[in-house]
Amino acid sequence: MKQSIFILLIASMLVGCQESWKSIPVDSVKIDTLQGQSLLKKPLISPQLEAKDSAKVSRYLKALDTYNSNPMNPNFIIWLGRRMAYLGDYKKAIAIYTEGIEKHPEDARMYRHRGHRYITTRQLDLAIKDFEKAVTLIQDTKDIIEPDGIPNRLNQPVSSLHTNIYYHLGLAYYLKADWPNALSNYKKCLDASTNDDMRVAASHWLYMILQRLERPEDANKLLEPIRFNMPIIENNVYHMLLLYYKGDLIDNDLDANNSGGVKEAAHYGIAHWHQYNNQSETALAMYNYLVKNGIWTGFGYIAAEAELSRIQ
Repeated sequence: MKQSIFILLIASMLVGCQESWKSIPVDSVKIDTLQGQSLLKKPLISPQLEAKDSAKVSRYLKALDTYNSNPMNPNFIIWLGRRMAYLGDYKKAIAIYTEGIEKHPEDARMYRHRGHRYITTRQLDLAIKDFEKAVTLIQDTKDIIEPDGIPNRLNQPVSSLHTNIYYHLGLAYYLKADWPNALSNYKKCLDASTNDDMRVAASHWLYMILQRLERPEDANKLLEPIRFNMPIIENNVYHMLLLYYKGDLIDNDLDANNSGGVKEAAHYGIAHWHQYNNQSETALAMYNYLVKNGIWTGFGYIAAEAELSRIQ
């Protein structure tokens, strides 16, 4: 009986939480819809908030209240910026991190998060500058786990401050076709990785970079430790792409295992494979399909933009 009452109480609390999200009017928070310009010189538009975004709005307002209780707290600043970015206003998130840098100029996390959103808004030179600054700040420091803003199915974070800095710095250089610097930073990311999720994420980009540098033997050697039964928690797309590069999966396998519409990373990875295998027309068609149908914040989408910008 007591157990039944306890279960009912928990259920009512969960319903109450859901109802509180629904009761928050989304128009209580305004975001800028125009976020910048794509690498193809097209506007980057964030959608207006809708009723389905009530939970995200609630989390943002909670982060705002927490920040207002102590605006100097670096953790409160970071979470306010993250919650703003999850609403789709990356420009305001950048402004929040800029404030954080003014208050805490030696905190590498501020540069790491602002750099990430500079990538989102296609300000690649500014992103590189921030991440390079972050690299100098983490030298001789102990790595720390970064909590997830959108937890995975096990609620177990898989990335760290150091790996995220090197990962995103490598990506910014990759998007500018600076293969040597991209290679160097993804190697550092791989070396700093302590779990298979981060290893497959770094290895995916490293493989593509090595192919661009016409080092196929080194690229294939990178695939040797990749196997089907790796305990991947959230980076399943990168894992499957590496298996695809090994020849253990085909295009349809990736499509079948990626529901929910276009998966930018998977689509870009397959398109890029066609490109360095001298199937340029297929690659071009896939890049164009991705930028027409994908989500513009995805790294695969941005990479497809970069490819097309170099062709046009």
